[in-house]
Amino acid sequence: MNAITGLFPLWALLGVGCATLFPEWFVGAKPAIVPLLGLVMFGMGATLDSSGFARVVRRPRGVLIGLALQYGVMPLAGWSIGVAFDLPPELLVGFVLLGASPGGTASNVICYLARGDVALSITLTTASTLLAVVLTPALTWLYVGERVPVPALDMLWSIAEIILIPVATGLLVRRWLGPRIAPVERVFPSISVGAIVLIIAIIVALNRSHLAEVGLIVAVAVVLHNAIGLTVGYWTARVLREDAQGARTIAIEVGMQNSGLAVALAIKYFSAASALPGAIFSIWHNLSGSLLAAWWSRRQA
Repeated sequence: MNAITGLFPLWALLGVGCATLFPEWFVGAKPAIVPLLGLVMFGMGATLDSSGFARVVRRPRGVLIGLALQYGVMPLAGWSIGVAFDLPPELLVGFVLLGASPGGTASNVICYLARGDVALSITLTTASTLLAVVLTPALTWLYVGERVPVPALDMLWSIAEIILIPVATGLLVRRWLGPRIAPVERVFPSISVGAIVLIIAIIVALNRSHLAEVGLIVAVAVVLHNAIGLTVGYWTARVLREDAQGARTIAIEVGMQNSGLAVALAIKYFSAASALPGAIFSIWHNLSGSLLAAWWSRRQA
């Protein structure tokens, strides 16, 4: 982890500050959100070892537990929090979208720092990302389809464009270039951080007028959502007799969402307000994940 990726929460907070003070700098960049996320996904594909896919077959138990919690607990938690806090429909959609998104791309680094099982982490991120093409729109429709029109089929194609095409392109580039891809592997984490910070800034700028009204309650809901993922992920894995290292990994994968995808889908199919939970989550889950990793790194799994 270099200085840029290691200080991601700081860059995100600076981006929020700039967007709050100078929203006109970022509002016009709204159409760039989807291409920016595609760039992040391309980087993920370009830095993935294809052997990661084989790990799904070799170690299915931990992967199945992680995926069941990822898509079973987090969408339900997002919906439950939205209903319990009596959030308006656009914010409820945002929390369900966030919960129905796959594992975050930063989770692999956090897992490494926390002395988790990095191979399992990469496998879970890859598998949940591929399953998101079908499960994210399906779960969003299941939880909020009665309250808000959910264009599930259109979302499916959009996720395929945002995730599958860039990731597949990245994998092909890695396969063609072989060892020559090493410079890309070093630089893409920093590019991904820059892209996500810019996405956050755009969302904050678009929601500047709403932040004073709902900013605090959304922030509290985001912290609770993240805490549920981390806690349920860890202790469920332990109850199911995963070792401490595997439980740490599953907790991080379940608790850290691909909030960029939630933001992109919210902007495209719902509203700027629906993207607010994902934007705040982008900041918080990296901060909480870093703090948790620092705690676990001092304790042998």
